[in-house]
Amino acid sequence: MTDAISELFERAQQARARAYAPYSHFPVGAALRAASGAFYCGANVENAAYPLGVCAETSAISAMIAGGDREIAEILVLGPRRIAPCGACRQRIAEFAHGSVLVYLADESGDCRRHALAELLPHAFGPESLGNAPEQADDGKR
Repeated sequence: MTDAISELFERAQQARARAYAPYSHFPVGAALRAASGAFYCGANVENAAYPLGVCAETSAISAMIAGGDREIAEILVLGPRRIAPCGACRQRIAEFAHGSVLVYLADESGDCRRHALAELLPHAFGPESLGNAPEQADDGKR
C-alpha cells in the first residue's frame, strides 16, 4: 500500500472499530480524502428497523459535508471481507466525485483493490442529469 492508501486504511480501520452493527455483526468503516486534502471517516450504524441504518460511506460523506468540503478525491471502504459500496452509496459517492476518482475496496487483512468510480457506477445519474448541477460539478470533468 502507498502511504496515502495506508492513511485511508488506518482511518477506516479506526472507524470500523466503532461501527454499530448489532444485527448483521458486519462492521464497515470508510475513509475519504477530500479535494482539500482533509480526511473524513465514518462507520455503519444499524437500526432495528433495517432500512433506517446508515452505511459507512454515507457516514464519511456526511462528515465531509459537515466539515465544509464538497469533493471526494479518493475513498476506501473496509469490511471483514472486501466489499463494494451498495448502489445507494455508489450514487452518493458519484454526487461528490468524478468518475475517475479511485474507490479502494479493502478487507481487514489489508488486501486492497482499486476501481475507478465509473467502473462501479457506469452511466451514473448525477446533478448534471437534472440540469441544475452545483457550480463545482459544472466543470465538464464529470
